[in-house]
Amino acid sequence: MLGYIDPKKFETLVEVSAVINSNYGDPRKLLTYILESATRLVEGEASSLVLHDPGSGKLRFEIALGPKGPEVANFTLNPGEGIAGWVALHGQALIVNDVEKDSRFFPEISKSIGFPTYSILAVPMRLRDETIGVIEIINKKSNKYFTQDDLDWLQAFSIQSALAIQNARYLEFAHNEIRLLRDQVQAGQGWHTMVVESPLMKEKIDLLDRIARTESSVLILGESGVGKELFAEQIHLRSDRKNAPFVRVNCAALPEGLLESELFGHVKGAFTDAIANRRGRFELADGGTIFLDEIGDVSLRLQAKLLRVLQEKSFERVGASESVHADVRIVAATNKDIETQVEKGEFRSDLYYRLNVLPIYVPPLRQRKEDISALAEFFFRRSCREMNKKLLGFTDSAMGMMLSYSWPGNIRELENAIERAVVISREQRIGISDLLLGPGAGQTDEFVGKSLKEGLTNFKRHFIKKALEESRWNQTEAARVLDIQRTYLSRLIKELAITNTKE
Repeated sequence: MLGYIDPKKFETLVEVSAVINSNYGDPRKLLTYILESATRLVEGEASSLVLHDPGSGKLRFEIALGPKGPEVANFTLNPGEGIAGWVALHGQALIVNDVEKDSRFFPEISKSIGFPTYSILAVPMRLRDETIGVIEIINKKSNKYFTQDDLDWLQAFSIQSALAIQNARYLEFAHNEIRLLRDQVQAGQGWHTMVVESPLMKEKIDLLDRIARTESSVLILGESGVGKELFAEQIHLRSDRKNAPFVRVNCAALPEGLLESELFGHVKGAFTDAIANRRGRFELADGGTIFLDEIGDVSLRLQAKLLRVLQEKSFERVGASESVHADVRIVAATNKDIETQVEKGEFRSDLYYRLNVLPIYVPPLRQRKEDISALAEFFFRRSCREMNKKLLGFTDSAMGMMLSYSWPGNIRELENAIERAVVISREQRIGISDLLLGPGAGQTDEFVGKSLKEGLTNFKRHFIKKALEESRWNQTEAARVLDIQRTYLSRLIKELAITNTKE
């Protein structure tokens, strides 16, 4: 037990406890904060928080701090392997001040990353009677030895870490239940409104209509914030499955172990807090559609299980051996370059080709400027209604700025900008100063004092002319870059009186 209590260390421990008991939003940041505090107080050079993965049965380095932290995070351990594995298996803390003389030491990780290990301090993290992970401190600074006092302090921090993980699990469980209830709302309620004005997007909607009538898997590609979830909703609502469930899953929001349980369910006792059998999202979506957002973030192990669902329409719950059948159409989406992931071996090629039966690309907002004004008006009316404000609209200069801005955050950024502008505006019309747009939102003379129609015409003329110049006035190539039909480009050139001034 702790003898003399260092006031500074005790104060740090109290601060950590206070943070845990507050409504801390990001569990991973909280665990990193705890590990940083523990490492500092026992004067370690590096540290890791190692968690047991109930799906694979292995120990994975959830958080790794120090010069080689990012490289360490790529490793896993088998139960009993290494100092951390031994501590996890036996539930006992260890001080090893000369690792070379300890047979339990696993030197491969240290050699692989080029970080010499001399001493290790490791303590188990326990919830109830189960060891869920290990806190491991590597090398005490100034070539010192770890002491019993260091071990006592680290055990105190391991208790804090276990509490943080438990709180995160309860919070995640509550959020999952809320999402499940939301996802089971009857069709026609809670759907997003799709606002489309540009010819480019109208072509996409026509393609979407044809895709929806099939039963094939769909892969939606596009940058973050372009509205991929709206496309997934519309595929479901325009399909024969429209009266069945539409279930959403953000694959990037959960770690691998929780994501597997979320997708496929679990049986009682499969892992800590599995107090009852629970159906996963695939079972809830039976007869309908499941939307797997950010599919590019799914681990290779889970990709294999998804492939089986696509091929056989069956799977097992976590901890069970009996197969469950589910008739589900899969619509997946990603903002990553998934073909590059396949080439690098980060995404299974067989799963990619099964998902990519009907691909659809959602263009960024900067390529469909005609939608900006329509979306801005839609978000403006909605924000005014929700905030009970009576504004008249936008000034011409504000609309001109929105039309000239590149919108790197796409529709999500536009929505946030309009909502913010409605909140802070003191005039009857939203002006440039209310939009608070980022770099690149400069005002140009061709939009000043012009009507919305004139502003749109000017923008289209300059935008198309730039594409033609970059394509050396090759209309076929320019049409490909603009993602429109060549015949439509030819018509726009005539309507907008676009000429090659260098001829």
